Amino acid sequence: MLTSTNNSRVKKIAEYCKKAKARREDGVFIVEGIRMLREVPLDLIREVYATSHFMQNLSNVDRTAIEAIRMSDGVSFEEVSDDVMRKMADTQTPQGVIAVVKQAKWTMEDVIKGASEDGSKETAPLILILENIQDPGNLGNMFRTGEGAGVTGIIMSSDMADVYNPKVVRSTMGAIFRVPFIYVDSIPDTVRELHEKCGITSYAAHLKGKKNYDEIDYGKGAAFLIGNEGNGLTDEAANAATDYVLIPMLGKVESMNAATSAAILTFEAARQRRNAK
Repeated sequence: MLTSTNNSRVKKIAEYCKKAKARREDGVFIVEGIRMLREVPLDLIREVYATSHFMQNLSNVDRTAIEAIRMSDGVSFEEVSDDVMRKMADTQTPQGVIAVVKQAKWTMEDVIKGASEDGSKETAPLILILENIQDPGNLGNMFRTGEGAGVTGIIMSSDMADVYNPKVVRSTMGAIFRVPFIYVDSIPDTVRELHEKCGITSYAAHLKGKKNYDEIDYGKGAAFLIGNEGNGLTDEAANAATDYVLIPMLGKVESMNAATSAAILTFEAARQRRNAK
C-alpha cells in the first residue's frame, strides 16, 4: 500500500490533475470516481489507485467492474492511504478511486462519420465547432448534451480550455470516451474545408442571424459554430460559416449561455432527423 504523499508517482498524478502540459507530454489524464471509471474503455486504463475503505464498500456491480480492470493486461492496480488519495485527487472530497487513463486519438474522419443507434447505417454528420470556450463546465456539458443529441463529433480551436481538465472530464459524464473530438489551428479554414470537401453546411450561432434556428432544415450534414462565453465567435469564424442562425429570446437578455445554445441547436437537429425517419 502507498502511504507516503512524497512518493514520486503520487506527485506525478497530482501534477496530471493540475497541469495540462504534464497531461499532454505523457498523453494521459485523470479519471476520478467509480462511476466515471466504469465508463473508461479497458484498453485506455493504465493505472488505478484505490483506498481500503473504497475496496471494502463496493457494490456488486462496482466490484465486478473493478475485478475486470484488475484482470486487464497492462493495468497497474494499487491500494493507497486516505492521505495519499487526497494528495492525488482533484476533488475536495475524493471518492476513493482514481485512474490514469490514456488519451484517445481521433481524426477528422472519425468526427464526420456517424452511425445509427444500432450501428446498421451511417447518418449525416452533425458537428459542434467550438471556438475559444474557456469554462470547463460549459465544455463538459457540450460533450454530454452533444452525445444525447447525436452529435457525431466535436471540433475545437487550439486556444480552448483543455478537454482533459478534470472538471471537464467529470462534466462529460463519460461522453469524452464516446464522442470523437479534435483540435484544429484554424476554425475558419476547417469550416471552409468541411463545406468544400465534405458538403457540410455550417451555421454560426449569431445575433446577426436573419433566420430563427427552427426555420432551417438540418437533415443533411450540418455543423454548428459556438463561440467564447464572453465575446462570442470571432468575425473570421462567423464569416466562414454558410449562414448565421438566431435563437430568439424574450425579456432583456442579450445572449445565451454557450452550452445552452449548443444544446438548443443540436437537439433541434435531432428532432428534425427523428421526425424525418
